[in-house]
Amino acid sequence: MTLRMTYSIFIDGAAGTTGLQVADRLALHPGVTARSLDDEQRKDNAARQQMMAASDLTILCLPDAAAREAADMAALTNARLIDASSAHRTHANWVYGFPELITGQRDAIAAASRISNPGCYPTGFLALTRPLIDAGILPRDALLSVPAVSGFSGGGNGMIARQADGALPAHGSYGVTLAHKHLPEMVAYAGLSTAPIFMPAVADFYCGMLVNVPLHGAQLAKSVTGQDLHDCLAAHFDGPGLVRMAAARANDDTLLADNLLAADGLANADHMELSVFANQDNSQFWLLARLDNLGKGASGAAVQNMNIALGLDEMMGLSTGV
Repeated sequence: MTLRMTYSIFIDGAAGTTGLQVADRLALHPGVTARSLDDEQRKDNAARQQMMAASDLTILCLPDAAAREAADMAALTNARLIDASSAHRTHANWVYGFPELITGQRDAIAAASRISNPGCYPTGFLALTRPLIDAGILPRDALLSVPAVSGFSGGGNGMIARQADGALPAHGSYGVTLAHKHLPEMVAYAGLSTAPIFMPAVADFYCGMLVNVPLHGAQLAKSVTGQDLHDCLAAHFDGPGLVRMAAARANDDTLLADNLLAADGLANADHMELSVFANQDNSQFWLLARLDNLGKGASGAAVQNMNIALGLDEMMGLSTGV
């Protein structure tokens, strides 16, 4: 198959945090030309629809309601879309944009006209749990808790402004209604029968994320060691993509002498790393995913999906830390 030298990509919502990060990546991408509308036109639906029709692919970096509206407009032009919002993540007509998650997902993305980018927290949670569920180690009816923390950029321009004004606490929990919008996505793509208790928090650093899944050995369907869990995850992600096992802790300069793992240790990187910790008798385990909420958690994932959809090198335009 002969590929065009350059593809045209419309970023709808280029002024937002995710859109700006997508634009930064595409500015260095040798295979595409990024396009956006100026401030006077960015809410002009006719101009947006015309830009969609004239582009090879559109990346929606919009709030949920606006993303749904954009998808309706795109249906009239047969435009190909990647949606970075949460509007379509469990929609039956959209392909979930996590290429490393299961066998065949990358091919599904390559063939799709509608691709929904995963959420930042679900990206870490699903990477830790779905392989263990598929391997028969973690039962589908497991009752899980997911404490997690993100940098304040995850709240978009509004939270960034709050932090700049000094109105953001050093650390704060949210989603305390136990009905966070990420939960349907986490349940559906992990294959769980019960939603986990999801405990997100935001802290006073710009970007980065830790997603934790604590497990008791008694919760598992079979007796395993920490090494078994590590090997299961390592085997699953032993291939192309942006998910990898963390470096040996002794060689990780972000793990300090007091066992402090920096949440912003992968700031500005597009890959995600997974760790498995176990107590001495392997009766308790701590699974941990570390990523940049703006990288593999948002804009980096959108560019990865774009590359796959266009038949380009999957890592093109991305910072993988290699």
